[in-house]
Amino acid sequence: MLKNSKIYIAGHRGMVGSAIKRNLESRGYTNLLHRTHSELDLTDQWQVNEFFESEKPEFVFLAAAKVGGILANSTYPAQFIYENLMIEANIINAAYKYNAKKLLFLGSSCIYPKFAPQPMKEEYLLTGELEGTNEAYAIAKIAGIRLCKHYNQQYGTNFMSVMPTNLYGQNDNFNLETSHVMPALIRKFHEAKINAKPEVVIWGTGSPKREFLHVDDMADACIYLMENYDYSDTAEFVNIGTGKDLSIKELAKMIKDIVGYKGEIVYDRTKPDGTPRKLLDVSRLHGLGWRGKITLREGIEQTYKWYLDNHKDKRS
Repeated sequence: MLKNSKIYIAGHRGMVGSAIKRNLESRGYTNLLHRTHSELDLTDQWQVNEFFESEKPEFVFLAAAKVGGILANSTYPAQFIYENLMIEANIINAAYKYNAKKLLFLGSSCIYPKFAPQPMKEEYLLTGELEGTNEAYAIAKIAGIRLCKHYNQQYGTNFMSVMPTNLYGQNDNFNLETSHVMPALIRKFHEAKINAKPEVVIWGTGSPKREFLHVDDMADACIYLMENYDYSDTAEFVNIGTGKDLSIKELAKMIKDIVGYKGEIVYDRTKPDGTPRKLLDVSRLHGLGWRGKITLREGIEQTYKWYLDNHKDKRS
C-alpha cells in the first residue's frame, strides 16, 4: 500500500475498524474511505456494488460485522448468521468485481471446534463440532474465510483472512445485554464500586480460559499483514493473538483490582460457560514477523480509563 492508496475500511466506527483507521492515519495514509450505516447498508448488494463501482477502492479492510457475547448470540442467531453472511458476501464479491488489489477479512476465533486441541492451529478449522452458543456467528465467519479462498482459486484475487482472539479496548461495547466478557466485567465492577454493592455476579463457574488482545495491537497486526503478506494456498488464514490465556476467574480478579472494587465475586453456575478454552497458536503470525506490544494489565487500565471518559456514550 502506498500512502495515497485508496483504502476502504468497512466498519470504521466499530472497535476494530476504528482502531485500523487510527493506525493507518498514524502511519500517514491519507486516502481512507468509510461510510456510516445510514450512508451505506452493507447487507444491500445493490448499494455495495454502487459504492465499489464509483469509488473503486484498491485495498479493503473488512471489519464490519454484527457481533456480541453469549447472550446476544443465543438470543438473535438468525440475525447473526444472516447479517454477517450478507455483509461479507457483498463486499468480497464487489472487491473482485471492481478489481480491488487486496482484501483482508476479519474472522473470529469462535470458528474453531468447541473441543479443539489447545493451542488452536489454523489447520484445526472444520475438524469438529462448533460451540452451540455462537454457532450462527461462527458459521458466517467460516463462510467468509472460504469465500476468500475460493475467489482466490477461481479468479486469482488476493483476499486473505485473519482470525483474531478475544479483542478489547477503545470503542468496545459496554452494553451488558450484547457485550463480550471483558467490557461486561469492567462495567459490572465499576457500577458495583460507585453504588457500593456488596457483590458482583459473574456468569458460569469462572473456570473457562480465554486469551485477550488489545484492539490497537490487532489493528497493527492487520496493517502489517496487509503490507507484508499475500494469500497462500498453504496458509489459508492467520491467527492473531498473544499465545497466552487466563481463566475468567483470574481476569475478574485483575479487573476488580484495576477498578478498585472491594466487594465479593459470586459465580452464577446456572449460566453457561461457553467453550472451555480458546487459545490460539500464533506461531504462523510470529513467523511472519509480528508480535503484540500491549500487556493485558496495561490494556485493561487503558480500556477502563477510556470507559470512564466515554461511558455515557449511547453504546453503554
